[in-house]
Amino acid sequence: MDRAALLLARARGRQLPCSSEGFMRHRRRRPETAAVHGAADLDKKNGPVATPIYQTSTFEVIDNDEQQRVTSTDRYYTRWGNPTNTVAEEAVAAIEGVEAARTFASGMGAITTTILALLKAGDHVVAQRDVYGGVSKFFSQWLPRVGIETTFVDTNDHEQQARAIRPNTRMLYLESPTNPSLRVVDLKKAAALAKAHNLISMIDSTFGTPINQHPADYGIDLIMHSGTKYLSGHADLTCGVVAGSRELLEQINETRTTLGNCMDPHAAWLLIRGLKTLAVRVARQNENAQRVAEFLEQHAKVRRVHYPFLKSHPQHAIAREQMSAGGGMVTFEVEGTGEDARRVSEAMNLFTLATSLGGVESLVSIPVLTSHAMISAEQRQEMGVNEEMVRLSVGIENADDLIEDLERALQAVGTRQTVPVG
Repeated sequence: MDRAALLLARARGRQLPCSSEGFMRHRRRRPETAAVHGAADLDKKNGPVATPIYQTSTFEVIDNDEQQRVTSTDRYYTRWGNPTNTVAEEAVAAIEGVEAARTFASGMGAITTTILALLKAGDHVVAQRDVYGGVSKFFSQWLPRVGIETTFVDTNDHEQQARAIRPNTRMLYLESPTNPSLRVVDLKKAAALAKAHNLISMIDSTFGTPINQHPADYGIDLIMHSGTKYLSGHADLTCGVVAGSRELLEQINETRTTLGNCMDPHAAWLLIRGLKTLAVRVARQNENAQRVAEFLEQHAKVRRVHYPFLKSHPQHAIAREQMSAGGGMVTFEVEGTGEDARRVSEAMNLFTLATSLGGVESLVSIPVLTSHAMISAEQRQEMGVNEEMVRLSVGIENADDLIEDLERALQAVGTRQTVPVG
């Protein structure tokens, strides 16, 4: 029996001709062997509805010639790729409307691997100033170690961004809406600027989600998501995804393989499961967040509310033009002090005090203590991140219950805890 027929027979689960291969496959196996190989030989007459988890580090081949052929596929070694991961990647690429995507062990892993894949010593990055704290730290403290310099610019000042571009600039790095102040970038202008100077444009679109915005439609080259957040939606895995052209993703994949920053197949399966409910979850989060933002904007103990679909938002018109909804994140500043903000966050019941975001459950955090704690107070001030900020990740609970929880928690503003005497 030739190799091709043997592979086909294996795939179809057919009985093989009488040979040592066929004999070993169909005779009753000893318990020790059956414990390892028994389930692998089950015939599957009907395909599974749910994507199988290929929880394996490596894949069997017939001979060394085949071994060479599969090295560029997802059935060689899971650091290179895995069928479960491929399904997740193709799903994200389809949702974003681009050619390809790759998964990573975390959102930061996706960002760092991508930048190291596409840039080299002597290159220069123009990045907006108010980005996630971990990214700011990577740009300002880690990239200089490998000879890559970054110039930080105002998020919405496109003239300043243009002036910052040098002959050795290779990338324009964006985030929209931003964390935690929810500023919105004019994606059309940003993409046009990048193309005019032959730069790779990359955006962290985690807060936007592929449901509310599609950066590729405006000409952005690479879209990154911390899949830990909205894509998975259940606070039960850590992952990152980068989507874009096949040409760029092939370069990124080569570096990902070398660095080993791959996603585990079981986590990929959880991501696939989360993606199936992404649209319905985000729709409910959009509705809830809009109501929460409108409530907070009218509250006497709230100084300012940051939410793209409020008319008071400075980029409201841009947000309405390029986003289908305002998203599930709301940041507000208490009319008080940093201590007041802490007390409010700790007084909530339905909003769980925890870092991260995007899950079905509502979360609350203080940005200066979590997402932006790893950078200096001076950097935070330049970003507009202050101690009075409270960041909400609005979940899918009943909006009335969430508003009642906020109303009660805001009573903590201006109160002082006293220590009993005697």
